[in-house]
Amino acid sequence: MKIGEKNNHSLDENHPYDNVYPQHEPYGTGIGVMPGRVVWAYNPDSVEWDGEGYWWQVDHFREDVIRRMVDQSIAALGNQETAEAGWCALFGYARKSFGETGNYVKGEKIAIKTNINGCALMDDDTSGETKISYTNPVLLKALLESLVECAGAAPSDITVYDVSRLFPDYMVKLCTEGILQGIHFVGRDNGVADKGAPIHWSSSFDGQVAYLPSCVTEAKYIINLANLKGHNYGVTLCGKNHFGSFLNENAMRPPEGANLHRWLKKNEMGIYSPLTDLMANAELGRKTVLYMLDGIICAPDEGVSVTGSNSVWQQKPFCGGYTASIFSSQDPVAIDSVGADFLANEPTIVQNNSVVRKVSNENYLHEAGLVTNPPSGTVYRDGKGNRVKNIGVHEHWNHSDTKLYGRNLGKPEGIELVCLQTQL
Repeated sequence: MKIGEKNNHSLDENHPYDNVYPQHEPYGTGIGVMPGRVVWAYNPDSVEWDGEGYWWQVDHFREDVIRRMVDQSIAALGNQETAEAGWCALFGYARKSFGETGNYVKGEKIAIKTNINGCALMDDDTSGETKISYTNPVLLKALLESLVECAGAAPSDITVYDVSRLFPDYMVKLCTEGILQGIHFVGRDNGVADKGAPIHWSSSFDGQVAYLPSCVTEAKYIINLANLKGHNYGVTLCGKNHFGSFLNENAMRPPEGANLHRWLKKNEMGIYSPLTDLMANAELGRKTVLYMLDGIICAPDEGVSVTGSNSVWQQKPFCGGYTASIFSSQDPVAIDSVGADFLANEPTIVQNNSVVRKVSNENYLHEAGLVTNPPSGTVYRDGKGNRVKNIGVHEHWNHSDTKLYGRNLGKPEGIELVCLQTQL
C-alpha cells in the first residue's frame, strides 16, 4: 500500500500499532481547504550533500527540485492541479476564516516566521557559518519565489522574520535578488515591538511582558516555516517556532525573559502549554495561511552540529538517506502531530537525542486537540479575550511503515497524510 492511500480498514493485521505515543482517537476537528490534510513532498534528488563542510551551503541542494516540491505541495494542499490555483485556494480559505470573501489582494502584507535559532545564537555573527541548524536557505528562496510568481504577492509586501536571532548575510542576499528584490528581513537588530499588542497568556505566571513585533500585527497573513528537528526538551515544530515571534527586555532570549521554558522543562502531561496559546493566538495562528516544516536536512537537537551521520534516517522510505522532505498544512495541530510521529519513531534521532521519545512531548498537542476541555483544565483564549473553540486535529499514525492516519483509513475525522514521492 502506498503512503497516503485510503482503505476501508481501521486496522492492518500485518502492521500492528508500533508508535511511541499511546494510540487514541482523533482529538479536535481538522481545518483547512481539505480538513486535516498534511502534504509530504519527498524527493531524495533535492539533496546532494556529501556530509562535508557546512550543511547549509547552497550548492548542496537542487534549487529546481526544491522549487518543484514547494509548488507541488501548494497545489496538493489546496486540492488543485497547479501552484497558482493552490495558493488561490489557501488564501481563499484564510479569508473565509476571517469572515471575508475573495482572494489575496496585492498590497496585503505577508509575514513569514522562519527558525533561525542556530545563527547568532550567542553573539552578533551574521556569517551563518555554523553547523547548527536553521531554516534551509534554498527552501526559503523557493517558497518566496512561489509566493511572488504563483500567488502574485509583491516582494515589498513580504517580510521574513525571527525577532530572536540575526539572519545570515548570505541568506538575505540570496532571497532579495532578481524577482525577490524588495523583500524585507526582520531580526532582533531591527525588530520593533508593537506595544499595543502584548501577548496575554491563558495561565498566570511570572515573566516579562512579551510583545508581538509590528511586522506581525501589520500583516494580513502569516506563514509558519518551522524546522522538523529534535530539541533538548523533545521536539520543535510549528508550535514552538513562535518562540521567535515576540520581543521583551531579554533581546537574545525572549522566551526565557517571558519564563516560558518552565512549562517545557516539567516533562508532564496534562499541564498548561504556552505552545497551545501561541497556536491559538489571533495575531499568529488565526492569521496563518500556511504551515510548513523544513525537513530537507533534519537535526536531532537544536544545539548540536549537523553532520552527515546524524542527519540520515533509517525509517522507510529514507533507508539511510537524507530526509529531503517538506511538510505542508493549514492545520497546525495536524502538521505537528505528523512531525512528532516522524521524529519520535526515527532511530537516528533517538540515538542522538533520547528525550525525543518522551510521551510528554505531545502535551501541547493534547491541549490543542482538546482545547475546549483540555486535560489541564486551562481556559485557552485567543489573546483578545475570546475562548478558543478549535485549533485543529491531533492523532498518530497506525504504523511507522505505512504511516496512515484516520482520513487515510476512511474515517470521517482525523489527519490525511498525502505523500508526493518523486525522483528524477
